[in-house]
Amino acid sequence: MSEFRMEQDSLGEVKVPENALWGAQTQRAIDNFPVSGQTMPMSFITAVAQIKWAAAQANASLGLLDSERRDAIVDACEQLVGGDYSDQFPVDRYQTGSGTSTNMNVNEVIAAIARKQGVEVDPNDHVNMSQSSNDVIPTAIHISSLLAVERRLLPALSHLRGVIYEREAELSGQVKTGRTHLMDAMPVTLGQELRTWREQIAAAEKRLENAMVELAEVPQGGTAVGTGVNAASEFAGQFIKFLKHNTGYPFLALEHKFVGQSAVDAPVALSAQLRGVAIVLTKIANDLRWMNSGPIHGLAEISLPSLQPGSSIMPGKVNPVVPESVAMVGAQVMGLDNAVAIAGQSGNFQLNVMLPLVGANLLDMVTLLTGASTILADKAIKSFTVNADNLNNGVGRNPVLVTALNPEIGYSLAADIAKEAYRTGRPVIDVAEERSGLSRKRLEALMDPLKLTRGGLA
Repeated sequence: MSEFRMEQDSLGEVKVPENALWGAQTQRAIDNFPVSGQTMPMSFITAVAQIKWAAAQANASLGLLDSERRDAIVDACEQLVGGDYSDQFPVDRYQTGSGTSTNMNVNEVIAAIARKQGVEVDPNDHVNMSQSSNDVIPTAIHISSLLAVERRLLPALSHLRGVIYEREAELSGQVKTGRTHLMDAMPVTLGQELRTWREQIAAAEKRLENAMVELAEVPQGGTAVGTGVNAASEFAGQFIKFLKHNTGYPFLALEHKFVGQSAVDAPVALSAQLRGVAIVLTKIANDLRWMNSGPIHGLAEISLPSLQPGSSIMPGKVNPVVPESVAMVGAQVMGLDNAVAIAGQSGNFQLNVMLPLVGANLLDMVTLLTGASTILADKAIKSFTVNADNLNNGVGRNPVLVTALNPEIGYSLAADIAKEAYRTGRPVIDVAEERSGLSRKRLEALMDPLKLTRGGLA
């Protein structure tokens, strides 16, 4: 049988596993919230540890915390940020809406690590000095989501954009039938199609960066309700100084800290931009699925890499598994964003009470989009092959090419030519030669698919 020890908090005694570093308040949360089995992401825990680290330094600089305890807290935080003790944070993400359980979990573990080093540190009086869960958790949302976007998602999107750029240049002269309403339209090049994806990604990156500007302002120092009670007036400024030094990111102190505690507007704005990335990736994934469709009775414009058998019953079938995975990621991210939006409405007076949901969802969204961007680049776009014969045969027979004749023969006659070409299955240029009064040479010049991809008048 497992061994236990007795821990005590303001409500009384609690039985805690003997080897656990957490204490009574964490154990109460474990017992109270057996909801999902999903804990807060470790990047969120390390963001809380970053806050404790900078707070200890700030409190010591103000003469509120002795150097021995400061050093013990800082050393413990460095270990947590480095990935140690990741099994010591078992609190379910569906917990108290302020995230107090997670804040106290981190406080208790840091205090236990310090005690292992022979320094007596109290979770509330020392680790949580000049802080409240009500400013720690919103600040951790800002720090963790911003750094996740900066260090993980933006590099993944940049990589995807780079892979597309390489293929775009390679395929700049490959003409294909354009499509509107999924129906044949005027020709485009594959390069133009890929550039569209690249430009969408670049714009999404800019929107993410804009959202990060507001996230860089953190409410730490507001303590319980935003007024800064129980914290020195200089604490917020000192905290930011150390946080910037420790993380290497130019965080700022939010001037009116009530905004970052009673509301989660900046995280909601980031969530919306993450949803935007999901929409872009889904659009690309769907284009790839259509282009790859077939291979006999579909568009069959490209062939995606054969990554795995596509059916347990149909031999030889291969499916577009990577675009399908990316599309599912898109759907999940859009759902998570909707949950964040609902959570954003849950600010009651001086505190939002769905903070853990917001923090966890943002990090889940970043993780999903980072992975989806990477596999889309490396397992789909980088190595798809072009079925040039299919493209060339289709674009040359496309009756919609008569659009180029409108300025010379008028829309009505051009429409009649297109209808006859559709009805008879004959090449549209042959029908146009018979009915337009234009020479074959002139028709070839007007209806050259590659020239038509450049726009303008012939």
